[in-house]
Amino acid sequence: MTACASPLRSRLFRSIALALLSCAGAQGQAQDKHDPPGFVGLPQTGTIDASRVVSARHGDAPSRDAPPAKETPKEAPAARETPAARPAQATAIPRGGITGVVVESTARDEQSKVPVTFGQVFAPGDLPAGASLSGKLADGAALPLQVDVKATHPDGSVRHAVISAILPRLAPGRPLGIALVKGSKGAGEKPAARLAAPATTVNVTLDGERYSASSEALLKDGEPGKWLDGPLVTEVQVAAPLRNAKGEAHPHLAARFAIRSYGTAGKARVDVVVENDWAYEPAPQNFTYDVEVVAGGKQVYAKQGLVHYHHARWRVLAWTGDAPDVHLRHDTGYLIASRALPNYDRSVIVSDKALAALAARYEGPNAEPMGIGAASRGMPSTGGRNDIGLLPGWGAMYLLSMDPRAKEVTLGTADRAGSWSIHYRDRQTGRPISLIDYPYMTILGNPGDTRNRKTGKLEVFPRCPKSACKTPYAHDSAHQPAFAYLPYLVTGDHYYLEELQFWAMYNVFATNPGYRKNIEGLLLSHQVRGQAWSLRTLGEAAYITPDKHPLKDDFLAILKTNLAWYNATYTDNPQANGLGAIVHRAAASYRKDTAIAPWQDDFFTSAVGHLVDLGFKDAGPLLKWKAKFPLARMVGEGTCWLAAANYSISVRDSATAPIYNTIAESYPKTVGPEVAALPCGSEQMAAATKRKPGDMGGYSGAPLGFPSNLQPALAYAADIGGNAGRKAWERFMSRSVKPDYGRAPQFAIVPRSIAAEDGAR
Repeated sequence: MTACASPLRSRLFRSIALALLSCAGAQGQAQDKHDPPGFVGLPQTGTIDASRVVSARHGDAPSRDAPPAKETPKEAPAARETPAARPAQATAIPRGGITGVVVESTARDEQSKVPVTFGQVFAPGDLPAGASLSGKLADGAALPLQVDVKATHPDGSVRHAVISAILPRLAPGRPLGIALVKGSKGAGEKPAARLAAPATTVNVTLDGERYSASSEALLKDGEPGKWLDGPLVTEVQVAAPLRNAKGEAHPHLAARFAIRSYGTAGKARVDVVVENDWAYEPAPQNFTYDVEVVAGGKQVYAKQGLVHYHHARWRVLAWTGDAPDVHLRHDTGYLIASRALPNYDRSVIVSDKALAALAARYEGPNAEPMGIGAASRGMPSTGGRNDIGLLPGWGAMYLLSMDPRAKEVTLGTADRAGSWSIHYRDRQTGRPISLIDYPYMTILGNPGDTRNRKTGKLEVFPRCPKSACKTPYAHDSAHQPAFAYLPYLVTGDHYYLEELQFWAMYNVFATNPGYRKNIEGLLLSHQVRGQAWSLRTLGEAAYITPDKHPLKDDFLAILKTNLAWYNATYTDNPQANGLGAIVHRAAASYRKDTAIAPWQDDFFTSAVGHLVDLGFKDAGPLLKWKAKFPLARMVGEGTCWLAAANYSISVRDSATAPIYNTIAESYPKTVGPEVAALPCGSEQMAAATKRKPGDMGGYSGAPLGFPSNLQPALAYAADIGGNAGRKAWERFMSRSVKPDYGRAPQFAIVPRSIAAEDGAR
């Protein structure tokens, strides 16, 4: 399980919590056998050549020990193995496209002129620079698309774009498959006939005084920013402080409006965000107020006594005209094959009961402004939970099911990620604050630590007294969900982009400036798991932030300095330990400072593997070095793989002794000499460890157990580990007790180069 317990925490508490989860997981597996199938089918489309993606990313081919990638012609739907339990209800996408989507009506009656906008990631080379993109329907008809390119690959091809269409008709019960078809060159686009932007107003009553902001007034006063701009849709953005009747601006509260207009459809979407997040405004605090949002003359949100936490923000969406009742499914296989997302096991069938339970959790206050959706309100709390992984459980459930309930929770929890007090916006730029602009900013340390040597100014944030800044939510980096990356990937919503940027930058500046080496933004002082999730979020922000965005280079620079530090400290350091384990600072804080938590180390390895997938070449050598640790625990000489997922693993004889160089040194100190002397996997070992033969322990039957934590790291290691990698993966899959990932699939990641067996679940 994702064990989040500190070695100083009560071992009894941890054991009870883990045992309860394991028991619940076992009961859930038994119930799942009788679940009605909740999976309604992933879209089918052509696949891409995996070796080409690797070559485009890294300039090399897969390991010669890896079997050749199977390529399916793009002219035919991909042939996918379908387990017997999987319902055969997949909706086909017309042939001939790069990839595609399926749009389903959620209305009772037929809809006409239905606007849809979504984000789409492309593999390197699939949509070359200057190429056009059109939609192709099942009857061969062409569907005009508007493509707003946001990020590109090094070869100039499109990495991420926001795609819009207006569907002439959409009938209930008749899903519409749309292939995304590449053309030779871009067609000329005519300016959109803009729909008059619906007047939207935010009214706040605070301490008896009324403050307001109007999108209509802001659009008249200045030139708005543009997010989408083309023949089908425009989206303009404006922002301003809330002002009272005298025109005086509130020092903390501000509104941001994004108005998306579909001219020919006669519809518009209004995105309203209210913020309390200026980085350097004196006297930061919570505010309690009554609020009303009116769009197009209609009240779309109202709340009395809303407590707006400091450095937080909230969001509401509204439509003028009839809102489109649609659910859009992406092609999961293509998203994964593009390497923008980890290689989740697509044979996992997400449980309908789990989807229903997830939807039930996202309701009431959790789903409202200043709620937190499906996330746990206390990130630092101990025990495994749905938040933790390269994707959180709700995101992995959505990716593997494309179920509307999971999508609602995934997007909704990303909306509510604004409720955490980690949002620091630079009033000078209007953007999430950047470490490159304020290299000494921090929320930790003495004010003197924040003096900028060049400017002579202190960059400490204004103090937020506890009496004025109470919040029920505790955040940290060690247990931080990946809130916004997947939502931005599939929607292209600017709100999610900024949410990703806020969290990525917060993780960097949250530490003492000296510890992180100021502008370098080193993550080395976080817990190992905190380094893992911070690297994950930083890498995702660097990967997907639009090319022209001013923060793009900032994220790339900070990521580069971090990877350089890890490579200098470990990869390229002849004195680094031979285990392949992260051991700096307080990593070895278990068993009287002689052991590390391998599950934390596995989180780090999987995060580095994700960075390699995203194309960051400096992560490649680090992954090769890190892969040694999970592989050695599975197939190294002098060890037994059944102990590979122990809660802690010994790495030195004493707190001042050198780190071991081989797993053979570590193993007997980890399990004790008596167990170490027994044949690996024998009946004697099973009896001594009180487990079934082939059981790795560590709550193997739970999808959040320690072996599950190991799985993503081992999958990435197996991909680059040649014969040792294949052997390690086969051994891992041979364990006698495995989880059912249908209820929590965030660790259900498998090697790209080794076909996962049907028993991977």
